[in-house]
Parts: sequence; structure tokens; C-alpha cells
Amino acid sequence: MPLSGEAIRLMNYIDDVAVTLRRILALVPTLSAEERARIAEHLVHSSPNAEDVAKALTSK
Repeated sequence: MPLSGEAIRLMNYIDDVAVTLRRILALVPTLSAEERARIAEHLVHSSPNAEDVAKALTSK
């Protein structure tokens, strides 16, 4: 069954997020320990996060 335009668009969004995460990973070595800790805390508390989305996709 072919994917709808909306499903393809959502997959493109996921690809965009992956690109952003790769950029973040590339910059991690340039950060101080304090900056890493603050960014990690920000990431952990962001909502929704990838886990929330994965759960929504698999729970139905």
C-alpha cells in the first residue's frame, strides 16, 4: 500500500530532526562540562520527545 502524502511529510520531518541531532552531536565536543549538563537537562525535559512520539505511533 502506498504511503499518503501526510505520512511522507512526517517521515521527512523525522529526517530533519535526525539532521539536527547529528549537528548537535558534532558540537558536543566543543562544549564545556557545564554547558553539556545544561543542554542534557534541557533535552531530557523537552516535551514531547522522540519517545513520546514513538509511543503514540505504536500504541494504536
